[in-house]
Amino acid sequence: MSADLHTIQTDNESHMVKAIAHLEFELTKIRAGKANPGMLAGIVVDYYGNPTQIDQVGNISIMDARTLSIQPWEKNMLQPIERAIIAANIGINPQNDGNIIRLSIPPLTEERRKELVKKCNAEGEQGKIAIRNIRRDAIEHIKKLQKDGLSEDAAKDAEAAIQDTTNRYIAMIEKHLAAKDKEIMAV
Repeated sequence: MSADLHTIQTDNESHMVKAIAHLEFELTKIRAGKANPGMLAGIVVDYYGNPTQIDQVGNISIMDARTLSIQPWEKNMLQPIERAIIAANIGINPQNDGNIIRLSIPPLTEERRKELVKKCNAEGEQGKIAIRNIRRDAIEHIKKLQKDGLSEDAAKDAEAAIQDTTNRYIAMIEKHLAAKDKEIMAV
C-alpha cells in the first residue's frame, strides 16, 4: 500500500510541475513592453504547405530593448512569416526590408498594462484550477486505496502531504504572477 501512496504522490508532484511549466510558457507569450523571442512562441508559418513553428524557419534575435528581428533561412519565406505574424494578432506590425523582418514593440500604455495584468491573472487562475484538479484526482485515488484496505491514518497523512504539495505549487503560481505583474507595470 505504501508503494501505491508513494506513486500517487510522485505522480501528483510531476503533474503539478507540468502545470507550472505550462503557466510559465503562457506567461512568456504575454509581452511586457520589452523585446522577447518568447512572444513569438506558438506562431505557425506555412512552410511549403506544412505548418511550422516560426523559430524553425528563421533566426529570431533581439536587436535592442524594443526590437526583434527575424532572419529567415530562405528569402522566399519573408512573406509567409510576415503573414503569420499578422494573422497571430499579437499587436505588432512586421516591417519587411527584403532581407529581414523587424518587429518594433510599441511602449505600453497604462490601460494596456492593466489589461495584460488581468490576462496574466487569468492564466494564473487557470494554473491554480489545474493544480486543484490534480489534487482532487490524487485524493480520489487515496480514497479508493482506503476502500481497498488502507488504514485511515495512512490515508489522512497522504492527503495532508498532497495538500502541502498543492499549497507549495499554488504559492509558486502566486510568485510567478507577482513577478510578471511587476515586469508589466514597470515603466
